[in-house]
Amino acid sequence: MNFLGTGAGLPSVERGLACVALKYGGQLILFDCGEGAQRQMMKARIGFGRKMQILITHLHGDHVLGIPGLLQTMSLLDRREKLEVYGPQGLAEFITTVKEQLQFHLRYPLEVCEIGAGTAYKGEDFKIQARWVEHTVPTLAYAFIENERPGKFHPDKAKKLQIPKGPLWHKLQHGRAVKLEGGRVVKPEEVVDPPSPGVKIVYSGDTRPCRGLLTLAKGANLLIHECTFGDEFRERAETELHSTPGQAATLAKKAGVERLILTHISGRYKDPSPLVEQARTIFKNVEVAEDFMRVTL
Repeated sequence: MNFLGTGAGLPSVERGLACVALKYGGQLILFDCGEGAQRQMMKARIGFGRKMQILITHLHGDHVLGIPGLLQTMSLLDRREKLEVYGPQGLAEFITTVKEQLQFHLRYPLEVCEIGAGTAYKGEDFKIQARWVEHTVPTLAYAFIENERPGKFHPDKAKKLQIPKGPLWHKLQHGRAVKLEGGRVVKPEEVVDPPSPGVKIVYSGDTRPCRGLLTLAKGANLLIHECTFGDEFRERAETELHSTPGQAATLAKKAGVERLILTHISGRYKDPSPLVEQARTIFKNVEVAEDFMRVTL
């Protein structure tokens, strides 16, 4: 995944606005689409033509104002693949109004889906769950949940059991028992290791710490959590329904996540190291996102 924008409120020289790109197979999933997202994609060498979903957390400008420019850019680059955009109520009206007022037409199909809590999107090998969190406007957090990964297939065991290579191996690799000549049945577990859990990545959007996000983040490999204010501004964070490093770290610890990345950083923090120090007093495996930082899971 690629952090395309990690700032809060307004862009700075160092940070663009909220946008995280997740590549999975041939698909691209964008979480939020802040101003200038298409330029950040160009700099990160992320193509515009592949199958794509955009998941918007809420209708604040620093999370959605990149949508019009991205839509136009992809059309000018002759995109033909359907684009799907998901988010809270009001998203469809926002996109429709912009298209009408700017009078631009798209060369590709656009599907805008207004959603609430539940399954936002289901792919072949993963799903994306949405849950309401607590901010000043209706806001969703998202969890990318990969299906179980098949266990390792052992050809040596298959050969020892005299299973002919070919379709029978394929069936066993995909969890189906096979019958050999003479009626002997071989079960998948005889030649395939148990499946392993898939990857789980949670993206918070803007929120104060809340039960909804805690539930969504349980057992995640990676939690991407907003961190607009340092712990010294905890009262202001509570008033504006944002989070501090200590609060994000506490939630990460309670949720049992493996790794925490803080994003949505206020422009006041030219040096984000104090934010990391504050969080690490509670949760050790934490870092602050920077624009164009890449993470592989």
